[in-house]
Amino acid sequence: MPTPPVAPVRARIARALFLRAAGTLPRGSLTVVLPDGRRAVAGRAGAPTMTIHGDAFFHRLGADGRIGFGEAYMAGDWSADDLAGTLTAFAGSLGRLVPAPLRRVGRLLDRGLPADEENTPEGAARNIARHYDLSNDLFALFLDETMTYSCAIFEPGDTLETAQRRKYESLAQLADIAPGHHVLEIGTGWGGMAIHLATTRGCRVTSATISHAQASLARERIEAAGAGDLVEVVLRDYRELEGAYDRIVSVEMIEAVGERYWPAFFACCDRLLRPGGAMGMQTITMPDARYRATRRTYTWVHKYIFPGGLIPSEEAIARALREGSSLRVAAASEIGHFYTTTLRLWRERFMARADEVAALGFDATFRRMWEFYLAYSEAGFATGALGDAQLRLART
Repeated sequence: MPTPPVAPVRARIARALFLRAAGTLPRGSLTVVLPDGRRAVAGRAGAPTMTIHGDAFFHRLGADGRIGFGEAYMAGDWSADDLAGTLTAFAGSLGRLVPAPLRRVGRLLDRGLPADEENTPEGAARNIARHYDLSNDLFALFLDETMTYSCAIFEPGDTLETAQRRKYESLAQLADIAPGHHVLEIGTGWGGMAIHLATTRGCRVTSATISHAQASLARERIEAAGAGDLVEVVLRDYRELEGAYDRIVSVEMIEAVGERYWPAFFACCDRLLRPGGAMGMQTITMPDARYRATRRTYTWVHKYIFPGGLIPSEEAIARALREGSSLRVAAASEIGHFYTTTLRLWRERFMARADEVAALGFDATFRRMWEFYLAYSEAGFATGALGDAQLRLART
């Protein structure tokens, strides 16, 4: 991490605003300890404790607001005995943290999305590589045996692997995928969904990705599963796909498409889907009001985790469908409440194997960044700020 900016006046303002914000949290939900050891906010017994280790925290906060908050954790300027719980305490009270006039000023000052993160074919490839091509070995350390990087569906007694397979089956049922269908998958991941469809449904699958690292490992895994004669992985942008398919599936890929390109994405799906076909899509969502308020805001997640990404609302998806295709949402199932468990298990596995992450060449700053990302996401789902939907798309 770069050294913290020196901005005494802004740091003093940030300190006052942060302490005021922390003081508006539900009584007892969080303890905040200042660098001198004093408790600025006292939580009830068992509440998470956030410890600020130095004034660098306030300098980063003053210089870059919400991005600075995450960067301060990456730099070790603050810590928490329960990171997800701390972030949940803040996320659950976002509407009360800053007075309305300051929120309006903040939106005017928010940094827009960088031009080099635009999801053109070339830009999308760069954005995807920055996250998914980090290291297959890194993802293997915290994902389950299916190498699935999306929300699972849990029932009592499920392991993470069982819950991920349950998610695959749920989406296959929603799209009415049957033996003999030729299925197009947009967004291969590491091959889990394609393997499931080939081995349990007897489908032929064409799976498209723009991640070189994912394509390489997915092909290996597909061969190892004995599905090489049924599954083909192609390195191709969705805009370049050709052919006709009985069904289409896409799991948490549309978040990387970009708002400007959503109608074109659905137009491609419409063009590729045979008459009478259907599409099963799983997507992270957010409430429409929050989506409209934040859709052009550059965030810590954009800067460090998902460049070019944007989470849609279900209403935004419906608008993009109307604009770009004859497809409409024919059925929907909300599974976002399972994401808190999925993310918690990923974070626990990641933290338990921190030494192995370090051995792969990822330093302490990266490990804190990844921990913050997983905990931050968990807090979003725990408070309902984020959801996750499985959608059946079909022509009316």
